[in-house]
Amino acid sequence: MAHLRHPPADLPRFAAIIVAAGTGTRAGQAIPKQYVRWRGKPVLRHSAESLLTAGAAPLVVAIAPDAADMAREALAGLDSIMLIDGGDTRRASVSAGLEALAIDAPERVLIHDAARPTLPQPVIDRVLAALDTYPGAIPSLPVVDTIARTKEGVMTGQEDRTTLARVQTPQGFAFDAILSAHRAWDSTSEPTDDAQVLRANGGDVAVVEGSTKLAKLTFPEDFAMQAAPVRMGTGFDVHQLTEGEELWLGGIKIDHDKGLAGHSDADVALHALVDAILGAIGNGDIGTHFPPSDERWRGAESGQFLAHAVSLAADAGYRVGNLDLTIICEAPKIGPHKDAMREKIAELAGVQVDAISVKATTTEKLGFTGRGEGIAAQAAATLIREDFE
Repeated sequence: MAHLRHPPADLPRFAAIIVAAGTGTRAGQAIPKQYVRWRGKPVLRHSAESLLTAGAAPLVVAIAPDAADMAREALAGLDSIMLIDGGDTRRASVSAGLEALAIDAPERVLIHDAARPTLPQPVIDRVLAALDTYPGAIPSLPVVDTIARTKEGVMTGQEDRTTLARVQTPQGFAFDAILSAHRAWDSTSEPTDDAQVLRANGGDVAVVEGSTKLAKLTFPEDFAMQAAPVRMGTGFDVHQLTEGEELWLGGIKIDHDKGLAGHSDADVALHALVDAILGAIGNGDIGTHFPPSDERWRGAESGQFLAHAVSLAADAGYRVGNLDLTIICEAPKIGPHKDAMREKIAELAGVQVDAISVKATTTEKLGFTGRGEGIAAQAAATLIREDFE
């Protein structure tokens, strides 16, 4: 295998095939993983857009016969796409795609797995450039871990990792060469990729630099790992100060001649924190989860709202990194209560006290807070993905 890195300029156009006929059962999703929304759109659409932008024409997408509606929805609005029925195996799906292209055969074709949504343009360039010299080309990454041979739970040896590589897609081929290789393949066995098919038919395969961005989505944790490692949200709330009410701020009862009016205990500080956390995970606001029309929450302690928001973040795969709260009022003085608030909020959020900031400010006698008519609070929340170090 030859190793190439630098593509020439002005590469000619090419055709492409995306293999998307699998069921993706190992991904643990309700529908085949290629149609699951990932970073705002279906997994399949990501690589389809990248290949079309790079100049693929046509782009053949091999799908399961019963997935036509999902495929059309996932690819709606994209041009130069040909949907075909795939086969029971990856090889059969690729063969079907090649035969569909053979009617008006291109010079070159890229074959890509739908489960690799992030497809960097430089990788496409390197693969296409290698086809100027070789009938096949694959992107790959070096093996960085020790590869051990084992038998019955005991290490028996290890491989020389300098001779090994992790193979990715898209794999590129001279069209006539890969079509002939697929037609000649012994159907009694199944190849793991198309480079294997070409090599079995005597074709050389160049190895070019791949990308860590070409990660394959296979298991449920892969979808979680691809989520943003850090998410942020903000919250803001206001409640009116009235006589005859208790004043709860930051989970602490404070002696004051007035209290905050609201359906629950009206803890404006905790309410802002709840909205900040819910905002970070894109899950509505406090009114969505605890509507004031619901009598269950009349006079309720707002601490349970905050604990619920934290649990929703955990369900989404995130833990609280830090919470930053600013209380806006003329009175009462917040300073003497800051430490108690931090401790209570840390307890509710399940974090150390040093992850909680409580600040206070006034509006210099301006506005409703300046006139002592109410108290406002704004908050920011940083959430960290559970598996992120």
